[in-house]
Amino acid sequence: MHPLDVVRTRFQVHDGRGSNLPTYKNTAHAIFTIARLERLGGLYAGFSPAVLGSTVSWGLYFFFYGRAKQRYSKNRDEQLSPGLHLASAAEAGALVSLCTNPIWLVKTRLQLQTPLHQTQPYSGFYDALRTIVREEGWAALYKGLLPSLFLVSHGAIQFTAYEELRKVVVDFKSKKSRRHSGSADSVLNSVDYAALGASSKVAAILLSYPFQVMRSRLQQRPSSEGIPRYMDSWHVIRETVRFEGVRGFYKGITPNLLKNVPAASITFIVYENVLRFLKFARTNE
Repeated sequence: MHPLDVVRTRFQVHDGRGSNLPTYKNTAHAIFTIARLERLGGLYAGFSPAVLGSTVSWGLYFFFYGRAKQRYSKNRDEQLSPGLHLASAAEAGALVSLCTNPIWLVKTRLQLQTPLHQTQPYSGFYDALRTIVREEGWAALYKGLLPSLFLVSHGAIQFTAYEELRKVVVDFKSKKSRRHSGSADSVLNSVDYAALGASSKVAAILLSYPFQVMRSRLQQRPSSEGIPRYMDSWHVIRETVRFEGVRGFYKGITPNLLKNVPAASITFIVYENVLRFLKFARTNE
């Protein structure tokens, strides 16, 4: 899925007003153009920080989310309300953003490197970190943090939608099979988890995608003179609305959907089935 992530990032920052990126017509054209001009290395630019960032982010997210739900559910016999699910997901997302922003900054910078760039390219993840700190200071590692914190809404929307849709499907399937006391584990299967994961992901993307565009534009490498293209989040909003309109905030959404919706389905299938296996193993013990 990683080539789609590269294409999405390049579409997000391409504002049509002078760029170091080639002009792509659509997702397929972008993939073929990158493959022709930059070979496999271009399609997999930023792969190492992407793997590191995804691993750390998902691990921390499920950890913080589970702990938050446990804390909110103390002294409560009933299920958590949508508001408490939202608060749990928002809390987890904010903590993950603070921990992983430097990783995503480096990933974005590596994905935007093309033969058209005038500056010395980063040779890899660690070289990028060292160069950014040396040339721009430690604070540069947290560029795009504000929209990242707003992107907490993405995880919050996704997990809240997932939990609420899950309840609806469990109730529906329980009534249909006349198992009113059946648990989610005994009612839902992998197909259900895939559909729930995909549906919740689409809802989250549609509502939070503009913040992804803002973050990518803020995380671009400054010019050879050290001047950033965008100074802050408000500058991104003003310039995008002025020159591109609302559509500018949804650039790259097609490769984003193609990449993340199947990935969300797979993630929740694995997560729920591993959780089920661990519960079963603990019960047998």
